[in-house]
Amino acid sequence: MEEQLPFRGRRALVTGAGKGIGRAVAVALSRAGARVTALSRTAADLESLVRECPGIEPLCLDVADWDAAEAAVAAAGPFELLVNNAAVAELQPFLAVTREALQRSLDVNFGAVLHVSQIVARQMIAQGVPGAIVNVSSQASRRALRDHAVYCSTKSALDMLSKVMAMELGPHKIRVNTVNPTVVMTDMGRINWSDPQKSAAMINRIPLGKFAEVDDVVNSILFLLSDKSAMTTGSSLMVDGGFLVS
Repeated sequence: MEEQLPFRGRRALVTGAGKGIGRAVAVALSRAGARVTALSRTAADLESLVRECPGIEPLCLDVADWDAAEAAVAAAGPFELLVNNAAVAELQPFLAVTREALQRSLDVNFGAVLHVSQIVARQMIAQGVPGAIVNVSSQASRRALRDHAVYCSTKSALDMLSKVMAMELGPHKIRVNTVNPTVVMTDMGRINWSDPQKSAAMINRIPLGKFAEVDDVVNSILFLLSDKSAMTTGSSLMVDGGFLVS
């Protein structure tokens, strides 16, 4: 039973849990025995998630709102597990990047991860419990992509933030890692990469010859959250089919 419910009784917070990877992680953790709080800024997504998985606690919040996050996340905790999945992708050519797109991306992809992790880690330390944090990054943190100047840069910053977090939180028995997926076949991913010419150009650079499925990323996140990765911190787990070695 312990193998079937490896997260039994552990409290977990998942941001960006309304759709895609975050939603799938929240459901998987709940079904593995965790007490999950799912955070999203879209109430309708949370309502459908709770209908799908009634044990999940919804938390409707824009993670970029520091004051609101400070109060709501602190009140919902303490947590032992954290998945920072919330992100935005403001795709613009470098010469057309707007201040608004830059600020929103920095606020969500970097600032919110830092802040939510601070709140959760402080509670872990106060409780004296070990913890695990997984930040959802991207292969775009390691490889320049056209029209991704802001996205690539914020994900690269997230990777380095995660390493510093791992260094400073390690003495408190809190592990911090990232997962770095290639294109993932979420509903949005299927729409954005439905053009065969566009998808072929990317797939041809992936040795395994395919994009990632949602479960590929979820399983990697669960591994990094679990005791099976107890000696892993400050690492980036590439879920890219070999994209970076091509």
